[in-house]
Amino acid sequence: MHLDFRPSRRSTVGAEWELALVDRRSGELRSVAEQILEAVRDGREEHPKIKQELLLNTIEIITGVCRTVGEATADLAGSLDEVHAVTDPLGVELCCAGTHPFSSWYQQKVTDKARYQKLIERTRWWGRQMLIYGVHVHVGLDHRDKVLPVLDALLNYAPHLQALSASSPYWGAEDTGYASNRALMFQQLPTAGLPFQFREWAELEGYVDDMFKTGVIDAFSEIRWDIRPAPHFGTIEMRVCDGLPTLEEVGTIAALTQCLVDDFSERLDNGEQLPTLPPWHVQENKWRAARYGLDAIIILNAAGDERLVTDDLADLLERLEPVARRLGCVAELRGVETILKYGASYQRQRAVAREYNGSLKAVVASLVAEMRDGIARDR
Repeated sequence: MHLDFRPSRRSTVGAEWELALVDRRSGELRSVAEQILEAVRDGREEHPKIKQELLLNTIEIITGVCRTVGEATADLAGSLDEVHAVTDPLGVELCCAGTHPFSSWYQQKVTDKARYQKLIERTRWWGRQMLIYGVHVHVGLDHRDKVLPVLDALLNYAPHLQALSASSPYWGAEDTGYASNRALMFQQLPTAGLPFQFREWAELEGYVDDMFKTGVIDAFSEIRWDIRPAPHFGTIEMRVCDGLPTLEEVGTIAALTQCLVDDFSERLDNGEQLPTLPPWHVQENKWRAARYGLDAIIILNAAGDERLVTDDLADLLERLEPVARRLGCVAELRGVETILKYGASYQRQRAVAREYNGSLKAVVASLVAEMRDGIARDR
């Protein structure tokens, strides 16, 4: 099977942000996506940047192809304003985290669309449990031969991205003990989870051909890896991250991803071989970041050397600063320091719960406030 990758301008960036629709008073999820999408459609067949998702309690906003992270966050901000103009009169708020802290999955309604119905029919209990939210970042690659080396190299930094974005400590009103419960739930779906580490493009084509022939997928997009190529966009797509509560954090994760991919692209142009980790170390790092978040001790190399993820992030920021200057995202990349200072979302959520005697309604209220106002600096 021939899989055509359409090269794009190097290191262009785009983002997809899944947002939960919650009741202003109760904090419970509300299945009003169709009403909101109809309003923002404004007579068009569909809105170009505000989209439906699997569940009716969710909408997704996406950017166009952007040259800088600042352009991408401005694009998202414009869509947020459009959605708020519709949701505010309805008593509906927007928030985002990897999971809703207390709403029940079995009460949620699935969007009436053939591809979603097929997914639920096939995956049944696990598919219905996918009450989860994420952020995806696309970064452009200018040559197909860069795709697989960049994907493998990005896996070295998947735990860093997962730890920074971890925002799903609660599930069904219970503290799971994990920083990112979403990370381990999502991988229960067929074709989800960590990608295979192919060395040649033909191996990827063979895999995709097998998936089509055996009926596992009907479209390439049904390969739901944590990091995957997006051949029709000419990008590498980073899907590791939990849903992020603030536009600031989306910009930070987008900047870190863009800088890593651009750095790898530059090194490939210079004839370097990019570093990789054995798949078993990649798998262990995913679990550690999901369990411990920013307290995770991650495996750095095939020799099994280990380091606290926050210490490694500090060195990574210093190394990537020249790349960020080149890409015009220095301020956004420094947002990593903000997350380290004020806590990742899973830490902030737990702090709110402690402050309000375990109230998860207060946690949702804090997520709503962060969506509108950003990370509270006074905690």
